[in-house]
Amino acid sequence: MLRQKSWLIVLASVLMLSLVLAGCGGSKKNSDPNQLTFMFRGGPDEQKAYNAVVEEFKKDNPGVTVKVIQTTGDQYATKLQAAITGNSIPDVFFYNPADLKAYVNSNILLDISKYIENNKEVDLKNMWADGVNFYRYDGKEVGKGALYGLPKDLGPFSLGYNKTMFEKAGIPLPDKNKPYTWDEFIKVNQELTKDTDGDGKLDQFGTGLNVQWALQAFVWSNGADWIDSTHTKVTIDEPKFIEALQFFADMQNKYKITPAIEQAQTLDTYQRWMRGELAFFPVGPWDLSTYDRELKFDYDLIPYPAGSTGKTATWIGSLGIGVSSKTANPELAAKLVTYLSASKEGQEALVKSGVQIPNLQDMAKTWAADTSTKPANKEEFLKIVTEYGRPLPGQYTYNAEWYDLFFTDIQPVIDGKLSAADYVKQEQPKMQKLLDRAVEQDQKSKK
Repeated sequence: MLRQKSWLIVLASVLMLSLVLAGCGGSKKNSDPNQLTFMFRGGPDEQKAYNAVVEEFKKDNPGVTVKVIQTTGDQYATKLQAAITGNSIPDVFFYNPADLKAYVNSNILLDISKYIENNKEVDLKNMWADGVNFYRYDGKEVGKGALYGLPKDLGPFSLGYNKTMFEKAGIPLPDKNKPYTWDEFIKVNQELTKDTDGDGKLDQFGTGLNVQWALQAFVWSNGADWIDSTHTKVTIDEPKFIEALQFFADMQNKYKITPAIEQAQTLDTYQRWMRGELAFFPVGPWDLSTYDRELKFDYDLIPYPAGSTGKTATWIGSLGIGVSSKTANPELAAKLVTYLSASKEGQEALVKSGVQIPNLQDMAKTWAADTSTKPANKEEFLKIVTEYGRPLPGQYTYNAEWYDLFFTDIQPVIDGKLSAADYVKQEQPKMQKLLDRAVEQDQKSKK
């Protein structure tokens, strides 16, 4: 009964949001030619930064009004889907590049190529090519053809380390140009996992990595992947993948360098990193403003440890800023997109707020070279963008349901209750079934 009641509340909320968004005019043909709706997501610092940039856009375009709809990251997908279902899509909105094919084939996104490629104020050659190509689609292949948006940002997911902790322990700092091997990584983590107050309980740990966002670095650097090169076969049952997943779980259960289950219930690893209790923790550009304000220790960036390939690896995320195919003001909507993504003014404001790296290459190089701001090795972010960052596996397919399933039931592996080999054996067929369905949906949507 409670579950049914909760579902009814959620449904009512979605329907209410649809009505609210419908009143915003995003899909109405007779709306004010100087009015836009803009829907985006982000934490408090990102929301503040984007609201400020929208205000500057309005100042630069007298008479234009922009109705802002903002949500936290965990609410955004549900609310955007409500807008789509309710046929009330905002004029301009953030979207996941993994949804590009489906949104184009369903006529949700507008082709804005003519507003971008013929715009003298937009220098696509000065933008990160991968970032722009995330939002190109020719009806068959992502990365080619028309533009259905521009990148809100590129989000290279780097590895941070507590520099103050290393110096206090007298341990040599990591080499920013040479990744640890897995064995070296375990050794230094064990040296930094300690009972610092003498109460017989560990209170300082080497690391604490979230499997959903950090496992990729270990799998890829070991020469494995979730999917094959044709993007039609799930490959998690291959030996190199199993080895990487088991190594990841062993960090908690065999090597004891991460908080145990009961310790994680007291404080999560993000909180422990913020308190200076972890030696290593992932860092994204969106963290910089919070870290600058709240961290009481010095930190910097390094490559992730390398598996059997000897090469580091990690993912690079992105969000797109797209335009509704039903907007009454396509040129103005595209102008807002370019201001947020490709203008010097917009990028300077967003980067200064500490919520992303610059989309403009020349600005990014200047920003990374400034070692007076933390982290000093911001160049690592750019290396991920230009040298070794990869899209998340679900981005290659029509939807990411098959990939998301992998993480749904993985906790027993991380807790040492199920081996990596047994887990992939049970999950591979289920994931393959969902991937087959995604491939079929992709083919049907093109007809």
